[in-house]
Amino acid sequence: MDNSRQARRVTLVGLTANALLCIMKLVVGFLAKSGGLISDAVNSASDVLNTLIAMIGVHLGNQQADPQHPYGHARFECVASLLLAFLVFLTGLGIGWSGLKTIFAGSDSLEAPGLPALIAAAVCCVVKEALYWYTIRTAKKLNSLALKASAWDHRSDVFASAGVFVGILGARLGLPVLDAVASVIISILILRVAVTIFLEAVSQTVDQACPPELEARFRTAALSVAGVMRLDELRSRRFGPGIYVDLEIAVDGRLTLREAHDISERVHDAVEESEPSIRHCMVHVNPYVDDSVSG
Repeated sequence: MDNSRQARRVTLVGLTANALLCIMKLVVGFLAKSGGLISDAVNSASDVLNTLIAMIGVHLGNQQADPQHPYGHARFECVASLLLAFLVFLTGLGIGWSGLKTIFAGSDSLEAPGLPALIAAAVCCVVKEALYWYTIRTAKKLNSLALKASAWDHRSDVFASAGVFVGILGARLGLPVLDAVASVIISILILRVAVTIFLEAVSQTVDQACPPELEARFRTAALSVAGVMRLDELRSRRFGPGIYVDLEIAVDGRLTLREAHDISERVHDAVEESEPSIRHCMVHVNPYVDDSVSG
């Protein structure tokens, strides 16, 4: 199964699950008189939109290069992740604001929700945690930023549903204000997830270099090729879900052009084989100069 089909399958599962959870929480929330569960249903409705955004981002990011986009469309995933971070941030603000209003308004008139609301919140926690692990595994396999953002959105929903569960339980035990306090705490966790998604998307949008341990792997692969006298320069950058590497190697200046080219091709293949996420590797060849005897 190709990357696009795998990503589409994961996003469709998430979309269907979020839609069903939204309907369940709305129905149970109204029947069991749980304001927290109804608010969580609104959160699930926003998740449906978020999943659609992730699906569109992955689809556009996997489009082939064209004359207008000779380097491909990978950054569409970054754009989708930025939009997703913004929506998650707004959801966190909404939940927090609702909780604060309830706290300051007082809880004397609040009615304890019914038991079905408590069960529904527990079911939501289990389902969303399962969706997180299902999505994050595929995101890591495909190195998809949009899917990774979607996975963390599922995890933020686990926090939200856990807060609703605690709030409903507290209300049933005679402490209805716990619902509002939990909402504020959960909103902070959701906002943190939004910031994490945003920073990761920005780092890839501005061509951030790969981690040192990854660049060390590229360096080792290049120097392992017979005929490479020295590695003069190594630069790497993340471009959406892919990695691009630029190398300058030094070879014996007495070699023919064809011999030097053959070495550069072997370096190219060795570096790309060292990391599946590499989309392109450019190798420039310099004539070797022994600095220890120069001058």
